[in-house]
Amino acid sequence: MQKKQTFMQRKEDISREWHLVDVEGKVLGRVTTEIAQLLIGKNKPTYTPHVDGGDYVVIVNASKVAVTRDKANKKTYYWHTGFPGGLKQMVFKDMVSQNPQRVMQRAVKNMLPKNKFRKSRLARLKVYSGTNHPYQDKLEK
Repeated sequence: MQKKQTFMQRKEDISREWHLVDVEGKVLGRVTTEIAQLLIGKNKPTYTPHVDGGDYVVIVNASKVAVTRDKANKKTYYWHTGFPGGLKQMVFKDMVSQNPQRVMQRAVKNMLPKNKFRKSRLARLKVYSGTNHPYQDKLEK
């Protein structure tokens, strides 16, 4: 009787697809978990943990993403400028109106595992606040 070999994907065997995700009216946390799964490649039967076999993801309508309950007024984003006393903060409602791409990128970044593939996975994430994007030809294949 012959043993079954465990499948291990190699870098040469990676095939990347393009996915379009319209986040209009969708809840931020629910949709970012799905996007993180696509970037990691866990939706594929060829998933191998030590190989970055994820896909490209194009997010449209980032400015129309929803949050539940009163998080639009209470969810606060913090960052530091690097200067003394440089701790800045902004609530979700203001952040979405000023820079909706940053909200989506930050949410997806925090959903990804903190390892050597995080930077390359985020590079495959394309976020747009409206419906127009330059990747239409790649999505139609």
